Amino acid sequence: MSAFWQSLVFITLAEMGDKTQFVSLAFATRFSATTVLGGILVATLLVHLLSVSLGELLGLALPSFWIALAAGLAFVGFGAWTLRGDSLGDEERKAAPRFGPFLTVAVTFFLAELGDKTMLATVTLASQFLSFVPVWLGSSLGMVLADGVAILVGLAAGRRLPERAIRYAAATIFILSGVLTMADALLRGPVATG
Repeated sequence: MSAFWQSLVFITLAEMGDKTQFVSLAFATRFSATTVLGGILVATLLVHLLSVSLGELLGLALPSFWIALAAGLAFVGFGAWTLRGDSLGDEERKAAPRFGPFLTVAVTFFLAELGDKTMLATVTLASQFLSFVPVWLGSSLGMVLADGVAILVGLAAGRRLPERAIRYAAATIFILSGVLTMADALLRGPVATG
């Protein structure tokens, strides 16, 4: 699977049931869906630009064997994080609308994503693939798709997403991917992959 598609899939899964998905739902009740998605897109492009840059630097600095082991452990960790779930912090709850709807959404999402599992997953993907633009665009599109789905389903259904089922499915995929990534690295060994 190419860097673009794998980034798109993993980040879409990482965002499912994430706190920012619920923030997007909340914003969609106050602002137009177009404004919310636009703010999410701008914030996501900026955060994932930073994430991919960081991941590329790590990928170039460390041997691929250790990157693969770290990525596998990170994916297992993201699976556990997904199972645990997220909660909104005070800064995400307050989301002061003094900047206008678009800027409010963009700033809130940018701040909420810093250090979040989707940012860290993007760093991990970038360190593995060393393919800047495909990882950046795939991860950004995955984030926007997941938040767009939350907005559409929330508006159409008028009720909460089945958070538990989504969280379990995403966590399972992350954990299995992590185990397979580590197993592949260990089977190849440091000489073959590094």
